[in-house]
Amino acid sequence: MLKSPDYITARDLLLENVCPVGTEAVPLSGCAGRVLAQELRAAENVPAFDRSAYDGYALCWGDVQAASRETPVTLEILEEIPAGSVPAEAARSGCAFKVLTGAPVPPGTDAVVPFERTEFTGRTVTVFSPVSRWANVVRAGEDVRAGQLLAAAGTRIDPGLAGTLAAQGITGPLVFRRPVVGLISTGDEVVEAEAELAPGKIRNSNRYTLEAALLAAGLQPRYLGLAGDREEEIRDRLEQGLADCDAVMLTGGVSVGDYDRTPAAMEAAGAEMLIRGVRLKPGMACAFGCRDGKFLFALSGNPASSLTCFYAVALPALKKLAGRRDPVPQEFPVILADGFTGRSPVTRLLRGRLDLTGGRAAIRLPASQGNVVISSAAGCNVMAIVPGGSGPLAAGTVLNAFSLD
Repeated sequence: MLKSPDYITARDLLLENVCPVGTEAVPLSGCAGRVLAQELRAAENVPAFDRSAYDGYALCWGDVQAASRETPVTLEILEEIPAGSVPAEAARSGCAFKVLTGAPVPPGTDAVVPFERTEFTGRTVTVFSPVSRWANVVRAGEDVRAGQLLAAAGTRIDPGLAGTLAAQGITGPLVFRRPVVGLISTGDEVVEAEAELAPGKIRNSNRYTLEAALLAAGLQPRYLGLAGDREEEIRDRLEQGLADCDAVMLTGGVSVGDYDRTPAAMEAAGAEMLIRGVRLKPGMACAFGCRDGKFLFALSGNPASSLTCFYAVALPALKKLAGRRDPVPQEFPVILADGFTGRSPVTRLLRGRLDLTGGRAAIRLPASQGNVVISSAAGCNVMAIVPGGSGPLAAGTVLNAFSLD
């Protein structure tokens, strides 16, 4: 078991040991945000034929190369081709086809002149300037070519990919199941959010914070209830979660006090302990274990601490569990819009809002970064990494950051 590694080491250890869940075929209409479990290649060109980009006239570009206002070229119109139709006549020199947007460009023609650049009657069209070959023609395969890689396994389906798959007739892709993550809250002081507050009690905000974070990441949270501070009760909840879920996440009871019984309960449930604590602020108090291939993520009971450790250490492993091929967030530089007065003896993660005003990436910090302050996380979409050993930071300091997606 690793004791108090840096958060990168802890994250990477979990990533090394987690495997994606099973797969299922799902109708494309319900696949937004799902993760592909197969590599998909194009079976056909999109579009499948050369088509007109505008309402106009399809013609042979060579027929109008000498066209000008002084010497216009007049062509015979052979037929009209609306979108969804195919030409009945063959192209020939000196002739043109009236085509509507999206209509097939007849074989033998290789340019389209928009209506507004011509003069026409029911039988002829007059062109007043030359055109380049394939002007205003969407070529077959311009969007996608047969054999092209559409998406690798582990790709999350977004609107663009959904449309790309539909254009190939792929309406039931194989995707990874959405992992079910059981949530357990501990602590005798914790009551459900709807309860009346008695003296000394606090409402269970961690449940809803982590439910929202899991849903945003494409996972399925399942609340398993409150477990108090008793080892046996926590163990029983863990057993339920290990039986019914793909992973279990707990909050509270992971420090070193007399009532911090979560790690002991994890061991009593048969979990192999992998990590105890990380060098990270906030989020230092935590524990991670595994039983029968299922991971247990025990986070601090302090709301901001649990959320920070969730994003930094737990979420990459959960993304891999969900089949994502990109579980580790990419880092990018940001500028501190305002100074930060705290000292950081260990790595610190600052939550904030990304600000792109003026063409630069800056992070704007909320008023408080306290361990128990969850309200300041509202609207935050990025975390900046302050290296361990840093003192107060001036406005304009450049830090690496990662997005909370």
